[in-house]
Amino acid sequence: MRERLDMKRAVPAREGSTVTLAEKTPLRLDSGTEIGPFAMSYMTYGTLNEAKSNAVLICHALTGDQYVASDHPVTGKPGWWGRMVGPGKVLDTDRYFVICANVLGGCMGTAGPQEIDPETGRPWGLGFPVITIGDMVRAQSLLIDHLGIDELFCVIGGSMGGMQVLQWAAAYPERVANAVPIACAARHSAQNIAFHEVGRQAIMADPQWRGGDYYESGETPRAGLAVARMAAHVTYLSETALHRKFGRNLQNRERLTYGFDADFQVESYLRHQGITFVDRFDANSYLYITRAMDYFDLAAEHGGVLARAFANSRTRFCVVSFSSDWLFPTTEARDVVRALNASAANVSFVEIQTDKGHDAFLLDEPEMFATIGGFLEASAVRRGIL
Repeated sequence: MRERLDMKRAVPAREGSTVTLAEKTPLRLDSGTEIGPFAMSYMTYGTLNEAKSNAVLICHALTGDQYVASDHPVTGKPGWWGRMVGPGKVLDTDRYFVICANVLGGCMGTAGPQEIDPETGRPWGLGFPVITIGDMVRAQSLLIDHLGIDELFCVIGGSMGGMQVLQWAAAYPERVANAVPIACAARHSAQNIAFHEVGRQAIMADPQWRGGDYYESGETPRAGLAVARMAAHVTYLSETALHRKFGRNLQNRERLTYGFDADFQVESYLRHQGITFVDRFDANSYLYITRAMDYFDLAAEHGGVLARAFANSRTRFCVVSFSSDWLFPTTEARDVVRALNASAANVSFVEIQTDKGHDAFLLDEPEMFATIGGFLEASAVRRGIL
């Protein structure tokens, strides 16, 4: 691996804004590799006030992107968190300046494995350096510097986004006034690593993956990526939600076919999730981002004691979990809360009672909206953000 990798964008941004970061000083990754310059694509909503005190950074989940409240340029679907972001909503764009950036290693404009290696003139593929949640956050901090913002009013996100929130609060406590980690944990569990490995192996077993060097072949590992998405999507739901939505209902038929077509509605649903996903996501990015989640262990970064990650923190925390989330169960959220209490941090905690599973943070959950909205409102009033 080269000691320094030059990652200038080779293609223009699809939509929104793209900035080149680390032009003068490269960004050192946890792997020891340095990268820079590199591109980061992001979206903003609302207006930054004169004091630059109303900025909210949203950190997206594994398969998310910067189009948090905008129609997606590939799928045409509405933004993934439109219920939370917009005028009069919890993240009120009439009050806050909302920022969401595609993560390092992503596939929607930020430097990642599908971008062009300037030394070879070909896509990076697996030549792209392995990245971590810490690397993602350090790259985001460069974007916040670029925007001229010293302190973020809030950093918020769910799932992998929640991991980034915790990393932000630990690495940059002086820059985070409020932190809202949702449906996440301070480290990835063995179970979650196992599910990710199943997905990665599905991708790598696809003949079209070609050892990660598929960009110029005219074919992509669609089948493998679709299976990876299907397996992961099961973990985002609860058994109750699956039963309520599908049960054992047959798909457009009155009797079993005694074959391997999608006899059941739940099979058809998962196949649809897989097929639509491959149109907007890069298979190699999926490998890199899942690996970043697997490597996340905030306590390990602080001598094995999670409380040390938040020592002397002035950040206000609102930790949110969901009762039916078995991907990131409430027990793991409570571990974070106990560590915050041990470090004398200002922390609020709520477990939302719902049967919607892990994906509840993306859905219509009035209690979540009320909890986070009240938490931010109290801080905004104290800080004079009207």
